[in-house]
Amino acid sequence: MPQEMSPEIFSRIVDFRRELHSYPELSWKEEKTSEKIVAYLDRLGIECKKGVVGAGIVADIPGESGAGIVALRADIDALPISEETGLDFASKNSGVMHACGHDGHTAIVMGAAELLLADSNRRVGVRLIFQPAEEVGEGAKAMVGAGVLDGVEMIFGGHVDRQYPVGVIVPHEGAINASADTFGIEVVGKGAHAARPHEGVDSIVAASAIVSALQTIAAREGDPAKARVVTVGSFHAGTANNVIASSALLEGTVRALDPEVRRETLESVKRIAEGVARTYRAQANVDIRLGTPPVINTREMASLAREAARAVVGDDGIKPLATANMGGEDFAFYLEKIPGAFVRYGSGYVGRENAPAHSSKFDIDEGVLAVGARYLHQVVGLAEQRLLKDA
Repeated sequence: MPQEMSPEIFSRIVDFRRELHSYPELSWKEEKTSEKIVAYLDRLGIECKKGVVGAGIVADIPGESGAGIVALRADIDALPISEETGLDFASKNSGVMHACGHDGHTAIVMGAAELLLADSNRRVGVRLIFQPAEEVGEGAKAMVGAGVLDGVEMIFGGHVDRQYPVGVIVPHEGAINASADTFGIEVVGKGAHAARPHEGVDSIVAASAIVSALQTIAAREGDPAKARVVTVGSFHAGTANNVIASSALLEGTVRALDPEVRRETLESVKRIAEGVARTYRAQANVDIRLGTPPVINTREMASLAREAARAVVGDDGIKPLATANMGGEDFAFYLEKIPGAFVRYGSGYVGRENAPAHSSKFDIDEGVLAVGARYLHQVVGLAEQRLLKDA
């Protein structure tokens, strides 16, 4: 049977979440947040390593020799958003807000740590990873490079989701988050007087044609059953109304749920941009910047996560992924190295509007903290059984 959470532990992690929420910090600037995490770990008697790639923290709860190590990950950074929730514990740091639930994720992992410490039957070691800079897609890769997965055999994490109520866990098999790559396209033409267009090469006309042509990638090049997104979000060109611009700059993003679709789409962006530019006698210099890969739960790991979720929320609390999530999540970098699973925790309020993540009114039903912590405790136990069986 999964371990219940006492009112005392729940109260502590709620207070902890609210303290983090009141003082959010941006990616790579999470120094005070890190100090609060270390202080909580000290109270629990868990030794930790501070300053891992900036504000990152790694803490080990020892297990029996030879039983293996299972990791639990929380992201700790916030977003450059001015909070408008009206909460008593709303952000006190102007222009910064925990608008994606990372304060909740950190409290969930801390709650799991409390349950694990009280588990006299546990044999496996547990590594707690508190990761900076998820919002910019850089923290996980940096943490992996710093060796935080050394000796770790499985890793688990999750994300709050307002689309589901508290008491729901989504242990989806397959892609649960898309890749998130970016591109820049410099379109080089030839400047001229606006009254004499034949003397120049209009970069704005060429760039506009590229924007339109890029939309055919998803519409006409890709299998419609395999999701992908190509978005041009920024278009800069020109200095005056009577001058043909000599250059234009497009910037955008590419999202895909499948690694091969990701590769094909990025190649198409480059091919189409260069080809269309030539059609208009211009040149396109394409810069593809790889970001986070898709987060993909294997069948085996999704099954393990589903079993843990069932023990905590029952069959009725297990739901499928409602829609493909085209947002990025750098937990993918961990899953590229070792087995694991990433789930979504229902955090929506019942009977009231739930603002979307990355909005100024985003909030979570704090009941999710207990559900998430109990799930992570349970998944560690099941991972332990798997590791000892395979030993």
